[in-house]
Amino acid sequence: MAESVIHRRFAGLSRNTFLLALSSLFADISTEMLYPVLPVFLTQTLHATGSIVGLVDGFAQATQNIVQGLSGTLSDKLQARKPLALFGYLLSAFAKPLMGLATSWHHVFAARWLDRVGAGTRSPPRDALIASSVDESNRGRAFGLEGAGDNAGAFLGPLLAVLLLYSLHVGIRNIFYLAIIPGLLAFVMVLPVQEQPAAVAAKARIDVSLRKFPYRYWQYLLVTALFALGNSSNAFLILRTQEAGASLERTILIYAAFNLVAALISYPAGSLSDRWGRRNVLLLAFVVFCVGYLAFALTENVALIAGSFVFYGLFQGIFRAVGKALAADFVPPHLRASGIGWYSTTVGLLQLVASIVAGILWDRVGHAAVFYYGAAFAVVGSIALLCLIPGKHGSRSGVRRTTD
Repeated sequence: MAESVIHRRFAGLSRNTFLLALSSLFADISTEMLYPVLPVFLTQTLHATGSIVGLVDGFAQATQNIVQGLSGTLSDKLQARKPLALFGYLLSAFAKPLMGLATSWHHVFAARWLDRVGAGTRSPPRDALIASSVDESNRGRAFGLEGAGDNAGAFLGPLLAVLLLYSLHVGIRNIFYLAIIPGLLAFVMVLPVQEQPAAVAAKARIDVSLRKFPYRYWQYLLVTALFALGNSSNAFLILRTQEAGASLERTILIYAAFNLVAALISYPAGSLSDRWGRRNVLLLAFVVFCVGYLAFALTENVALIAGSFVFYGLFQGIFRAVGKALAADFVPPHLRASGIGWYSTTVGLLQLVASIVAGILWDRVGHAAVFYYGAAFAVVGSIALLCLIPGKHGSRSGVRRTTD
């Protein structure tokens, strides 16, 4: 009985889907086990300032976002997803121990940059592999499963770091060296993936010009940009939690619980988007974001803030799964990697703008202003989503419209 339930729940998903979800799990364990370590390593071991910490992370994230668009375009030009994804996973894996070898913040900066180049390189071709590994009616579930793997890794990574540092008393540099193990496991998971050729007429040179993207895709990028203008870094949620009185260890555990909720909701959200339409489920994510940010603005109680942080994990899981699936719906198969790549670039670069604005508001206006600002743009993004995106877009109906 239980076996039949499991079979029905995962029916329509391919072997590729599970392998790529596992690759995301291990890659995020590798990345997130360094999350609580890197700022401490920079400030206490290498004696860098807080501004340097912000510079290292901000520049690295911006690099990843830009590389995603370029990688997606290259993947579509070559019509080769798997080799590019493998290169990205391998580069990220070997960049981790290079951080641990650093003797100055400049070395960390360079290694962190390589790590994010690898992450940006692998993501669009991996997502294109996911989209091509299932039929259109199961695309939301496929991205939901990958999102579940990614967010589960983000849950397990910090817990592993806490275990190594505080229970096993592993030296801080050794954490960076050990991070290569899950990084290489992510690479290994991609090796058996079977790449499906895009169903596109043979051409001497495939044109992946931005002009080839459908009009609806550009409308969706506009909606995404408007929303992302208020979606600042989760670092502000962490700072708010600590400001309310949570210890560093408790804050890391709250952050892990946030990622656990994101992991648990990703697959159900993707599955629901296949049935209810992606716009409707994405709108729910925007509403959760707005409510969560308002809660952070209005309360000073540490328990309520912790609860709001965990609740906010619903947004993280839904947005990652459904947002990418909807981007894939709006482009034909031979442009899928670049379509998802430029979508990710839009999200990332506008989040960088949002984080800069949030930092100014945090320092000069007040901490609550950061969250009122984010909630306001969630409302703007929701209105744009309702006005510009068809209600039942997604699954087979959505794909037919994009290929007209």
